[in-house]
Amino acid sequence: MTKTIKILVVGLGNMGRSHALAYHNNDNFEIVGLCSRSATTLTDLPNDFDNYPRFDDYLEALSLTKPDAVCICTWPNTHAEFTLKAFEAGAHVFLEKPIAETAEEAEKITTSAKTHNKKLVVGYILRHHPSWKKFVELTKGLGKPLVMRMNLNQQSSGETWNVHKNLMKSLSPIVDCGVHYLDIMCQMTEAHPVRVNGIGVRLTDEIDPNMYNYGHLQVVFDDGSVGWYEAGWGPMMSETAFFIKDVIGPNGSISIVAQDGVQSTKSDEIDMHTKTSILVKHHSNTDEKGEFTKKDIVFDMDNEPDHNELCAREQQYFCDSINNDQDLTQHWLDAINSLKIVLAADESVKTGKVVELI
Repeated sequence: MTKTIKILVVGLGNMGRSHALAYHNNDNFEIVGLCSRSATTLTDLPNDFDNYPRFDDYLEALSLTKPDAVCICTWPNTHAEFTLKAFEAGAHVFLEKPIAETAEEAEKITTSAKTHNKKLVVGYILRHHPSWKKFVELTKGLGKPLVMRMNLNQQSSGETWNVHKNLMKSLSPIVDCGVHYLDIMCQMTEAHPVRVNGIGVRLTDEIDPNMYNYGHLQVVFDDGSVGWYEAGWGPMMSETAFFIKDVIGPNGSISIVAQDGVQSTKSDEIDMHTKTSILVKHHSNTDEKGEFTKKDIVFDMDNEPDHNELCAREQQYFCDSINNDQDLTQHWLDAINSLKIVLAADESVKTGKVVELI
């Protein structure tokens, strides 16, 4: 009989609440505590969470609840410390991305998971999205090298802008969001990144002078494939072409396209970050007159899972990894690899130099 996993949820922002809802609705989990810096005074939590113990102090919560697992959805600058404490307490960990602020911290986290024989699942939500899985699959028929074009700009204001400003106290937009899309690029190419170039601009006085809220990176892989990723946050960002996901190869291209040709959702709305609408596969085949011989193929991605459903799928994967004793070594290596790429881009922004990875 499968044992119910006692879970402590740490961090009650958008992701923490979504993951807590997933645990609440999954009989394989029992929430033994909700923790944040102000959990005991929060008045806007869902009614479903009313009966769960709340804690303002992480170490106290860890000690009193004695969880089998901890879900860490806090600011990135706490990820390493909180995760290591969880392993030391004998708990498995679901950790929101990015895995850490530095590659050295990430290595320390995965080494500790191995030492304590605990599962570590990093929150790469796109890996659980059927449309994104299809997107990666279709690129396999494009030939090599690939050209990968991706961005996620967010015209943020109000509370969302406050969240972004807090995130930028430790990580730039191309690091925080970029790990998702560089992970996708690595899956598409199945190749090793060799060098990275980054540029960045500080467009507001509301953040640290050494931080930038718009960034762009270019990465070259050892199979000749290239990719770029762009991310900007703030009230000054444009809503035009804020969501581009496009891959080109010798045999054609695969693109994520809004069904009406225009993204109808605002760029800072969380469901927009994973939505595909339709995939368009274009063939490059031409006849003797240079005319295309095949029509584009449209894959309608209707009935897509929303953000909360994707979180539920992530947590079922976490559950299965624990109950089935899955080997997550490759999962860890992939998380560290994508982190190294975006951190190299961040270094390039700050130094003005191309960063060689191998």
